[in-house]
Amino acid sequence: MKDSSALYAFNKFGDTVLRAAYAMTGSYYEAEDITQEVFLTLHVKPQSFDTDEHMKAWLLRSAINRCKNYRKSARILRNSPLDEALENTLSCEFTPRDSEIRERIEKLPEKYAAVIFLYYYEEYTIKEIAALTGKNENTVSSLLQRGRKKLKTELEEEGLMYETR
Repeated sequence: MKDSSALYAFNKFGDTVLRAAYAMTGSYYEAEDITQEVFLTLHVKPQSFDTDEHMKAWLLRSAINRCKNYRKSARILRNSPLDEALENTLSCEFTPRDSEIRERIEKLPEKYAAVIFLYYYEEYTIKEIAALTGKNENTVSSLLQRGRKKLKTELEEEGLMYETR
């Protein structure tokens, strides 16, 4: 796959990048900004990708890095939460249970939130996540296990634990 145009990438993976950014920031507007920055970077500095999966991995890695920077920024501390009705304008629909879990995932430390999102929402394998994040497979597995445990504990503390079918 030699076509690396930003428009092609946006049409193919725009929603995926937006969902990843939203899952990690919890803000639709910040997710839009991050998504725009990722595709603008690709437009300004074109990359060569071997496959669509390679392109997707690069886009997600770029989005994750920008989300890390966003979480570290002072801007996140200064902004007050927007009206919930405005926050939920993301094109993918979440059930109330999904929204509760997603909110808890976004509050996890970034290292856990990223691997949980990539594993459960994007359905990457541990090996693929390791390659995407530049971490060892055992590290990714440990982060996933610790993130699940932390998420479960937080859900139980909030009384949000659900029976699994």
